Amino acid sequence: MIIVRSLRTLGAGCALAALAGCQTAPPPPPLVVPAAFRPLGVGAPYLLGDVIGGLKARAAKMRAAKIRPLTRYEASTYMADLDAELRRQTAGIGLDVLQVGGSIVIRIPAAFTFDVGSAAVKATTDATLLEIARTVKTRNRTFVDVLAHTDMSGSPQTNQALSEKRAAAVATYLAAHGVSRARIASRGLGESAPLYSPETSEADKAANRRIEIRLVPYRA
Repeated sequence: MIIVRSLRTLGAGCALAALAGCQTAPPPPPLVVPAAFRPLGVGAPYLLGDVIGGLKARAAKMRAAKIRPLTRYEASTYMADLDAELRRQTAGIGLDVLQVGGSIVIRIPAAFTFDVGSAAVKATTDATLLEIARTVKTRNRTFVDVLAHTDMSGSPQTNQALSEKRAAAVATYLAAHGVSRARIASRGLGESAPLYSPETSEADKAANRRIEIRLVPYRA
């Protein structure tokens, strides 16, 4: 009975101490969650469809480049290792690394990569893209799809043309830094696949302006 009373007393004292701590400790900082396809969903059709240009044509290029396909048993482990390496590389720099089906999508805000209205890769982003290129280069058993998006400012025609130029610029950058051209294809999607629609703030617009590098396993 004495032991029970002691435990109760101890528990009450701990509770009071915890309450006092709650009253004096500053509130934790708000958790900032990246957009990461919340509104659009990782099941977006354009991310789950065929590789750009079609699997048959792209696989022929991979074979010609003597790139070895993954077996059914290798693919899962290979992509998991690639995902882990990319997450280590990009931790804390504002990129999203997403698993979409059996593929990986690296989402890069366009503000990191381009000036407004420009399709020229900014010099300040070389380090980020270079690190991605190094990993993608060494783990070469994937197709590399580069997708570019704009916000909904301006006309759809202008946005489509700009996104195509941006996607091509990033594809060219990757190829110039060692990623086999046989693996790469690019496509501009303009304003057709926004994360936020309607765009109610500048933050929404910034999230919609993005580059995505989709890595799809090259299977036998």
